[in-house]
Amino acid sequence: MTLTNKVVEDLDTLKAVSHPLRMQLLGALRRLGPSTASELARELGESSGSTSYHLRQLERFGFVSDDDEQSSGRERRWKSLYDLTTYPATLAGLDGGREYLDVVRRRQEEYLREGLEAWTDHRPGIGMSDYALDLDPDDIEALEQEIFAVVQRYAGRQGAERVVLHALILPRPAA
Repeated sequence: MTLTNKVVEDLDTLKAVSHPLRMQLLGALRRLGPSTASELARELGESSGSTSYHLRQLERFGFVSDDDEQSSGRERRWKSLYDLTTYPATLAGLDGGREYLDVVRRRQEEYLREGLEAWTDHRPGIGMSDYALDLDPDDIEALEQEIFAVVQRYAGRQGAERVVLHALILPRPAA
């Protein structure tokens, strides 16, 4: 299975997707699959009016659409159009871009912390590693592409357990 990717290329789209509830809605649709605004509201502890509004905004910017299978004419089922979202570093150079990227980063940090706090079952295959590398920008880009290629090979498998792989490439000042 090939993962689909929405690349955020402009400030208006970045502003739209960086809203905390919209990021949660997009993540829930990716995790749960097609859902109604009411189902997502229950999942996220929000009102269905709020989730409906924010889903329409995500639709406006090309992140979600109607699911192909609508179970009834009463409630609209939504689906995510992409498996992941990419935020190029060039967005930071746009007026206000850094601030919106910081909102996205903070939400990603919260998601990582929630996963770490929930992780209590130490067993084979579930764990963490860290590596210190000295890389040039071209090496960093190649590493990102190789990690993505490995993830692509595993995408779409129906295993016994859902896992989340976090790949962070962070600058580390010399000690």
